[in-house]
Amino acid sequence: MGVTVSKGELRGTASGVLFMAFFGTLWAYTGIMGLQGWGSPWLLTVALAIGFLLVLSGFSLIHVSKEFPDGVSSREGNNSRKRKMRKWFNIIFAGEGIAIGIAIAVCNAVGHTENIPIVIAIIVGLHFLPLARLFRVSIYYYTGILLCVVPVITWLFIPETATLSGHELNAYMSAVGLGSALILWVTSIAIWMTGRRLMGLVPDQVTNDLTR
Repeated sequence: MGVTVSKGELRGTASGVLFMAFFGTLWAYTGIMGLQGWGSPWLLTVALAIGFLLVLSGFSLIHVSKEFPDGVSSREGNNSRKRKMRKWFNIIFAGEGIAIGIAIAVCNAVGHTENIPIVIAIIVGLHFLPLARLFRVSIYYYTGILLCVVPVITWLFIPETATLSGHELNAYMSAVGLGSALILWVTSIAIWMTGRRLMGLVPDQVTNDLTR
């Protein structure tokens, strides 16, 4: 109570909600592709609906942020910090993209394309660890670790293919895709709740552990 939340804080939180919603839905699409038609079109409809609702939640934070002040910190220091964060975000994001490109090339070269979703999920999970420190958002550590655990468990305990109701599934793609989607969607919801807390609409105790 009594703490003024800046417009930038809310918009940064909204960006996290949108980012997780978008990529969560992409992973869900990957998982549904692996089901080879099982559950279509209902699963795709549900996935798109979840993504759409989360995107709306993110934009709602952006809309509300217009009513909040710009902040009272030093403009020069604040701009310098933003530039530094943007630089490191670009470096981390570029490193992730390069690593994914190399991983796909290696999997193709050795003839194990079935492992591509597993390797990509691990790379995506690892990239969340430096992001957690950069943005000081502790939940990103859990997101990153879980995104690494899901593909490892998939590789160890789930067969490459399976049959369900007459459909031959790409089990690797389905398990990793849907598992990663669930992790990112839950992260999106948690960040949205953090935004609500910043506005004073959710008690501090509910989301206190999700932020710095």
